Amino acid sequence: MGRHATWQDICRPARWSSVTKLASCQSPVFAFLVQDKMPSNMRKALMTTISPVKEQSTTKVTVVGSGQVGMAVAFSLLVKQICTELALVDVDEKRLAGETMDLQHGATFVKAKITCSTNYEVTRNSKLCIVTAGVRQQEGETRINLVQRNVSVFKQIIPQLAAYSPDSVLLIVSNPVDVLTYVAWKLSNFPQHRVIGSGTTLDSSRFRVFISERLNVHPSSVHGWIIGEHGDTSVPVWSGVNVSGVRLRDLDPNIGSYEDPDCFGSIHKQVVESAYHLIQMKGYTSWAVALSVSAIAGAILKNTMEVMPVTTYIKVHLWEKLVSNRVRTRNCVVCTRPCSSEGNDNSRGSDMPACCLQGCRHGVDKEVFLSLPCVLGENGVQYIVKQPLNEEEKRALHRSAETLHDLQVQIKI
Repeated sequence: MGRHATWQDICRPARWSSVTKLASCQSPVFAFLVQDKMPSNMRKALMTTISPVKEQSTTKVTVVGSGQVGMAVAFSLLVKQICTELALVDVDEKRLAGETMDLQHGATFVKAKITCSTNYEVTRNSKLCIVTAGVRQQEGETRINLVQRNVSVFKQIIPQLAAYSPDSVLLIVSNPVDVLTYVAWKLSNFPQHRVIGSGTTLDSSRFRVFISERLNVHPSSVHGWIIGEHGDTSVPVWSGVNVSGVRLRDLDPNIGSYEDPDCFGSIHKQVVESAYHLIQMKGYTSWAVALSVSAIAGAILKNTMEVMPVTTYIKVHLWEKLVSNRVRTRNCVVCTRPCSSEGNDNSRGSDMPACCLQGCRHGVDKEVFLSLPCVLGENGVQYIVKQPLNEEEKRALHRSAETLHDLQVQIKI
């Protein structure tokens, strides 16, 4: 066996460009992470071998991207003890090695094994793959051009994650998250329920925080949802906001509207503009994003069946479901009642029965990914909650879906 690189080797600038393979890592930059597979004399003297060490972790998580968001996510996963193994991947070898080394120095205080590489081999057998990598929007750049550049990045990432961890759940964090979740789904060939985005989880948290500040209660005591796009067309569901089961709209029917004397409606604007203000102040957002992502990861890996507003596929392929279930009748797959052709909602150009459109996934029949309240478990999205919306909220959700669909049709994958 070749010798392992010393700490002096790692820190010597001349070694950064080396591409010499060392064990399973691509470069001596990663040598400090390589564990000797052969038992040493000291190990033999110290311990008696009872059983072989299990190689595959049951809660291995991959984080792609070692930027501000990626490392904040990694740190949050570690301190919340959500995974037993963490694999970090980035194209920037030097930065990746430095960030990993920094985390490794605190290995005494965390439980997870930490590995890293520029080679996706390190991600093998992950249960959850979190993608934070992407390009930033340049000054004057159109949104579609930004998306197209990120598509190019995802073409280098998603197929490799899918190949090394074919049974994993993909969690997309890169922005614009809804469209890129759609791109990841197309590139991975994974089933829809195993490709999700962080969506409006953070938006909903901000929504609750700002409401709680007005009411002087803890944010966890406020139940409110932002759905739709993670962006300007997101939809605040004021009709369902409650504190301890008391709906605020029962106390003030105008809450959230222009007629609200307390101007609660401005909270949604505050939610949408929060990221812009943070970027102006510190250059990026990271910590709250990371906390929301780690909460999603925990729900999936621990199979807690928690409800969170994540980006998910919302169009119901009714006839695909009928065929897969070997059902040859025109029964609704949701309510099981017969659905005649007269009941179809042709006003939106759909061949789906109206009851399915209304009762299954908020009546949106576009092939888009956007945020709805989802029950999360080890298979990703287990259920979508049939959240009641008033007419205004339904129209807003459809506008949000149209916005995303208009962007999607311009993408070249």
